[in-house]
Amino acid sequence: MTTKKYHRAITYGTFDLFHIGHLRLLERIANLADEVIVAVSSDEFNKLKGKYCTIPFENRRDIVAALRMVTKVIREDNWEQKIKDVQKYQCDVFVMGSDWEGQFDFLKPYCDVVYLPRTAGISSTSIKQKIQT
Repeated sequence: MTTKKYHRAITYGTFDLFHIGHLRLLERIANLADEVIVAVSSDEFNKLKGKYCTIPFENRRDIVAALRMVTKVIREDNWEQKIKDVQKYQCDVFVMGSDWEGQFDFLKPYCDVVYLPRTAGISSTSIKQKIQT
């Protein structure tokens, strides 16, 4: 039996047009921690970020919640909630894709921060571009 490095991990994302990159990221997080909490960005928050989702929040939330490696799904409504979420859920690691490298280092006083490599050749943006052509 292998012991995982962390007890509880948290990650954030939109998870629009769920794809293999999303799955691989969540699998790698599950390999690091016993529990995986995923905060799915609300439609309203995505609009504030200038992102428009193809799939509504409730469906994206349910897709992520159905994955066996995901322990809990919460709603992300603003940038500021991350510290509160880490504390509320007693997370010992915050994990994001490497495209966010350094952006969440402000969480280091509260937990470890890990940036994992993205899955090469896939993104929701690239899928949307293919659909439009």
